[in-house]
Amino acid sequence: MALAIAGLAATLCAILITVLASRDESSVGAADGPGVLEPDRGARHVGAGPQTPASPPDRPPTSGPHRPEPVERDQTGLSDDQLLEALHLGNVVIAYEGEAPVAVQEDVSGPFDPALAAAGQAVILARRPGVGGVVALAWRRRLEASGPQDPRLREFAEAYLAQGPG
Repeated sequence: MALAIAGLAATLCAILITVLASRDESSVGAADGPGVLEPDRGARHVGAGPQTPASPPDRPPTSGPHRPEPVERDQTGLSDDQLLEALHLGNVVIAYEGEAPVAVQEDVSGPFDPALAAAGQAVILARRPGVGGVVALAWRRRLEASGPQDPRLREFAEAYLAQGPG
């Protein structure tokens, strides 16, 4: 008798779990928004010492341990430490080779301002020979754009501006 009751209870629990799980529409952990969600390589600040090793030109990092080096100007090359600190603060970095996507920057955050970048509110343009076009970066996010006029750049910048590692 006890075995039959235990079996019935287990069956009812399984049915209840199935019903409740099928009604769950949550998106916890979902990768909403434009671009690709990248692996989490950490957000730790490292102290004095050598610079973060340089990433391949065509694959700028979107997270990882780094020295907190501020970005003082844009439309120039950034070290991986500067790039990661900018993303860590909540900025969006658009790496480009060729024509800079200035219109996106001006439309979303205005011309580069170091104080705005320090507050994590800037779209930063980073010249990066070898990137192979235009790549938008945010903390753990990447978007390969078709060029500086790609409308997805603005959508990406608006979606992730001011969103660091949380």
